[in-house]
Amino acid sequence: MEEKNLTIADIAQELGVSKTTVSRAMSGKGRIGEETRKRVQAYIEAHHYSPNVVAKGLARNKTFNLGLVLPGDYNIVELPFFQKCMMGISRTASEAGYDVLLSMVTADKITQLERAVTNRKIDGAILTRTLADDAPMRYLQENGVPFVAIGSTDEAKVVQIDNDHRGACRELTGRLLDGGIRSLALIGGREEYIVTKNRLLGFEDAFAEHPGWDGSRQTFLNIEDEGEVEKIVESLLTERVECIVCMDDFLCGCVLNVLQTRRAAVPEQVQVVSFYDSSTLANRIPTVTSIRFNVEELGRKACGMLLRMLDGEEAQGRTLLGYEVQMRESTK
Repeated sequence: MEEKNLTIADIAQELGVSKTTVSRAMSGKGRIGEETRKRVQAYIEAHHYSPNVVAKGLARNKTFNLGLVLPGDYNIVELPFFQKCMMGISRTASEAGYDVLLSMVTADKITQLERAVTNRKIDGAILTRTLADDAPMRYLQENGVPFVAIGSTDEAKVVQIDNDHRGACRELTGRLLDGGIRSLALIGGREEYIVTKNRLLGFEDAFAEHPGWDGSRQTFLNIEDEGEVEKIVESLLTERVECIVCMDDFLCGCVLNVLQTRRAAVPEQVQVVSFYDSSTLANRIPTVTSIRFNVEELGRKACGMLLRMLDGEEAQGRTLLGYEVQMRESTK
């Protein structure tokens, strides 16, 4: 008998036991004598038997595929985040014998995800962005698909993992206020993104913790392109605002480009801060004060949570990972 064609039935026949006994010895589940289990395990090791994924999937009603749900409307600056996150997920999935199936979605089109679920191509899913009105999340809930959300949501029953954006933004803003900043402006993205709301809450928390601060502050939200940023920055320069706080690296890059064009010195004329650090800011001169998160670890932990859920373990509702505030040359 060729070992490459070895089956559970072959092993059962060779050892004089039932196929059920062999399956139980392999899975570690079900009642079976210790001596019999050792005999089966020894035979498997000696013949280098490894059940293929399709056979294991049929036996356990699993596909051994995880769905990774990515936003189809991401911009190029967001790409490093999703790449690092995907790396952590893929490595963890591979270590557990799973493959990753990508589904691209937008707020109003989730066809790829629907097809993956309808055709039973995935055992569970990981969402890489959370929205105030979250169609992918709602669809997975309605269809009973186990999933983990990377990001935060008010849905208490959703297993979610996120960086502590609120705490990080509170700490960084608080450092600016402690440093003597008297006027500052916050420029942020779309309010429908939960991460935008959490960063805004952290920003506002800092002022609540500094009740004696009597300076001026402005907030600009739903800013999405360089043209809008340019108008805002030109106005802030006219007003001699001391510090511009950007909610993400894309907006920060836009702000720095405008300041460079206007020959506005950073930090001498205006200080600049980003609530998110990334490779897109790495080569900026001066270096930018920002918040660093371990994105690959975020992906790893999200995948680990989902795998434990698929094994029948309980998962906690919300997990927050840490951060590092990086004070650099763009602030005094």
